[in-house]
Amino acid sequence: MKVAIKKKLVAIGTVAAMALASLAPPAHADELTGTLKKIHDDGTIVLGVREASIPFSYANGDRTIGYSQTIALAIVDEIRKTLGMPNLRVREVTITSANRFLMLVNNQIDLECGSTTHTRERENVAAFSNSFFQYAVRMIARRNAGITDFADLAGKPVVTTAGTSDERLVRQLNSDKQLNMRIASVKDHSDAFAAVKADRAVAFVMDEPILYGFRATDPRPDDFVVTGTPLGYESYACMFRKGDEPFRELVNRVIAKMQTSGEAERLYNVWFTQPIPPHGINLNYPLSAEMRTLFAHPNDKALD
Repeated sequence: MKVAIKKKLVAIGTVAAMALASLAPPAHADELTGTLKKIHDDGTIVLGVREASIPFSYANGDRTIGYSQTIALAIVDEIRKTLGMPNLRVREVTITSANRFLMLVNNQIDLECGSTTHTRERENVAAFSNSFFQYAVRMIARRNAGITDFADLAGKPVVTTAGTSDERLVRQLNSDKQLNMRIASVKDHSDAFAAVKADRAVAFVMDEPILYGFRATDPRPDDFVVTGTPLGYESYACMFRKGDEPFRELVNRVIAKMQTSGEAERLYNVWFTQPIPPHGINLNYPLSAEMRTLFAHPNDKALD
């Protein structure tokens, strides 16, 4: 009984701390460091966005939309409050899987919340927020191709996206199992799916939710199937520059509040269980037990 009471008091204390933080006065300019100082001095935050990471971050006419883009904009709102800059400008820069880390290190973007996997190796280059999505790595193929698992890809052309953790996983599988797959790595996800549609590859290996996104938004979704025993389980997180604790604390505070308040689950339902732009297709990708656990216990741990 005492343990339960203690846990409840800790939870109440956490909520109270979040509430007090939201009422805190704006930070003074001379107290700022790192990314927050850069944003303050520039009067602009630069977001790295994706063109075709459906439903996370993707172009819809003149703006970027998606599940993780919404999280990024919630972080921007918190930055506006923290800096006392209600008119802070947002500039979007389109990135790819291949160039996103270089653009971050070169200060061409300040924050990226798209579909970037948090791995321990990548911690040498970038810092990562609390995870906002957990998923399996699988593949998409034509339903009539007879592809049900990765062994069926032996000797066949396969495509993945360059610079992704999935590329490493499928190449390792190819080597370990001596499958002799002919693996092509292309610039972005849309190019990879286009290769399957044009029959230049029999399968596209990628993060499961992205594959469901392409399948759902294709004019002929029933022609394709997401399949295969998972190559592994990974998580997405927002990415920003290393060694910036004030910025990390702000980003993680926003994500943790969204997850523990129920806002993240509502957002998930909007993008994964209801019709989404541009074609009003429903991905029918219900919240997993692993995601519920993540929302209940926010953390920034890599899964590899």
